[in-house]
Amino acid sequence: MGKTISDYKSEKKNSSMRWFYNYLKKYRWKVAVGLVLVTITSILAIINPKITGFIVDDIIGDGTDIKMNLLPKFLLLMIGVSVVRSLLRLLFLYLFETASQDMLYDMRDGVYKNLLLKDFAFYNRSRTGDLMSRQTGDMMAIRHFVAFVIYNIYENVLLFVIALFMIFAVDWRIGLAMIAVLPITGFMTYKQSTTIKPKFMHIRDKFSSLNAFVQENISGNRVVRAFAKEDYEIEKFDVENEAYKESELDAAKVWTKYIPIFIFLSHMLTFLLMLVGGIMCIYGQMTLGNMVMINSYLWMLNNPLTMMGWLINDYQRFTTSVDKIYSTITQKPDIQTPRYPKEVSKIKGDIEFRNVSYTVDDEPVLHNVNFHIKPGQTVGIIGATGSGKSTIMNLICRFFDATDGEVLMDGVNVKDLDLHRLRDGIGIAMQDVFLFSDTIEGNIAYADPDCPFEKVKWAAQMADADDFIMQMDDGYDTVVGERGVGLSGGQRQRISLARALLKEPSVIILDDTTSAVDMETEAEIQRDLKKLEGHTVFIIAHRISSIKDADIILVIEDGRITESGTHDELIEKGGYYRKVFDHQYGEFDQIIRKRREGA
Repeated sequence: MGKTISDYKSEKKNSSMRWFYNYLKKYRWKVAVGLVLVTITSILAIINPKITGFIVDDIIGDGTDIKMNLLPKFLLLMIGVSVVRSLLRLLFLYLFETASQDMLYDMRDGVYKNLLLKDFAFYNRSRTGDLMSRQTGDMMAIRHFVAFVIYNIYENVLLFVIALFMIFAVDWRIGLAMIAVLPITGFMTYKQSTTIKPKFMHIRDKFSSLNAFVQENISGNRVVRAFAKEDYEIEKFDVENEAYKESELDAAKVWTKYIPIFIFLSHMLTFLLMLVGGIMCIYGQMTLGNMVMINSYLWMLNNPLTMMGWLINDYQRFTTSVDKIYSTITQKPDIQTPRYPKEVSKIKGDIEFRNVSYTVDDEPVLHNVNFHIKPGQTVGIIGATGSGKSTIMNLICRFFDATDGEVLMDGVNVKDLDLHRLRDGIGIAMQDVFLFSDTIEGNIAYADPDCPFEKVKWAAQMADADDFIMQMDDGYDTVVGERGVGLSGGQRQRISLARALLKEPSVIILDDTTSAVDMETEAEIQRDLKKLEGHTVFIIAHRISSIKDADIILVIEDGRITESGTHDELIEKGGYYRKVFDHQYGEFDQIIRKRREGA
């Protein structure tokens, strides 16, 4: 027979719990010692009720001077037992807290490393807020389980069993009366557990959605204010906030329904003791001391019943969070380093596309692309928006894999190379410039944080960024805001270019890197780039001025290379490139060319 949906859910549940235990087992000795101490404190809880019963029957009941002299000694013994229990409790609380914090550190570190290994496709379909909630709210629910719930469940079950045993030892009839509530308690525990689980799943989903919305709108605050859409975004936030509130209230309806029942059942124990025990004392079937002793054990029954509802809530929050995190980290990236990568000492920059096609969701992006670039050549790529220019660069870096054909680096398919080795040999200044909330020096030196300052300055000079950096009050120590806020578009692009150049990679990719700089600055950058020797340079641009001096220019139209050649060759062909040239330069260049030909 095939597996049912419940079988798959059970397998996933077991896998997520094994994943959790792999982190906990490193600190299991702390948990084990803590549980031993919980056991000792629970057993010590027997002593004071026994002493109380003895005092009532044999000291106060006897009333002789000899027995009354024993009272201070027994009271001191009770105080001593309470002090020992408090000290042991302090110790096991410390063990569980440190175990939870240590495990949380390892788990958060492991999940973060896992997220860094995800590919572009994963981040394209995942919201940042969702991933943040995995590292915050879900992690804290797991920590709370280790620090509080584990020992509480064990302690309350142990106290309940010990108390029942002691009550039966005193009088079996009272014991039977006490366990009368157990079937009801067990049924209510099962009902609450099964009802609350989907509620907490819904809460985590709504919390992630709210978190994602807030993160996105804080990041895009400047756009919101630029379009004066504050009221519109507040209304959208209120919808998300309301949905999260309703999910919490929906769950609250469950535990507010069951927790009062558990509290009522705990009070019923007191009622039963007073009723049955009182009648037995009146008819002389039980001593008053025994009744006081049983009443002292009663808290050991009441507390587990009172805590039951809360512990079920905490446990379900824990399992929900484990499932959420596990389902995130087990999403396998499509792009992975091969098990046995080809050994390559250093990337040289020989790049070839052989019949490469790339499709996304049945939508073709590239069609049968072929070209071969030798080390040291400069390649210009031009085409309309959406034509596939950036996709070519993504395939070279293996951010995505070609659907058909081969992308070769130094004669080796990029799928057979170690990902780190491949990307370490490529310096890329992306179209969407991202700068970290760090100093300018830190952003430029990102690829090599320990490099000397002279290298940072050299990279900035090559990117024509040194002048404007030095004009700032703090120079290279200037802290830029998130995503480079505080800098102009051109300044961000030049810092991004400097960051790519600092690696001194074999392959340099400039994805529309100079679109926000003026013509004079662009010309300066182009002159500096020519000074680089032995580097294969790809320049993606919309401006002819950025690529006209390239060794070879590729024209991309609708995912196909329709033209290739030098600037002069493409001008002569009169195709797409010539149309773009005429549009950008107008008749001015034609007049100059005619004059030169006439001379």
